[in-house]
Amino acid sequence: MQKRTMDDLGRINVDQYKAAKKLPLVVVLDNVRSLNNIGSIFRTSDAFRVECIYLCGITATPPHRDIHKTALGAEESVDWQYFETTALCLQHLKAKGYQIYAVEQVHGSQSLEQFTTQQPTAVIFGNEVEGVDETILPLCDGCIEIPQYGTKHSLNISIAAGIVVWELWRQLVPSHPLL
Repeated sequence: MQKRTMDDLGRINVDQYKAAKKLPLVVVLDNVRSLNNIGSIFRTSDAFRVECIYLCGITATPPHRDIHKTALGAEESVDWQYFETTALCLQHLKAKGYQIYAVEQVHGSQSLEQFTTQQPTAVIFGNEVEGVDETILPLCDGCIEIPQYGTKHSLNISIAAGIVVWELWRQLVPSHPLL
């Protein structure tokens, strides 16, 4: 076995990425503290051609060296927008026709493996300690929960984002082909 090179992988450059068709999926970060988590989510969003990342509240924005450290340049390819509050962001997304789901453990949340969507979707990931702000939950169309069977009650936000974005990519790409 031999590792494939960037040429073998046929990766596009930033300008080609900007012009490429995107998945009708956006990621909303609600008061995320860790710059490394933010960077990691940019990198995951680049990999699956997420339409945009919305950075809300205390969530840091590019350019920042600690975001870049894990994004590895994805903060240049993935579109992003800052909102002072997550509530304002959700109002903006609802006006654009997005269905909005918090990734949170709440009574009545839908397990990720049972969740389905074929329409423009926004997923909200919350603060590393507090999760999605309780005042934001009523503004959502529902909540998605990642099933877990260990002793801990949550996953790191960048891991959770990777799992959810992958699953939604898997569902959305057949009806919204990227190539």
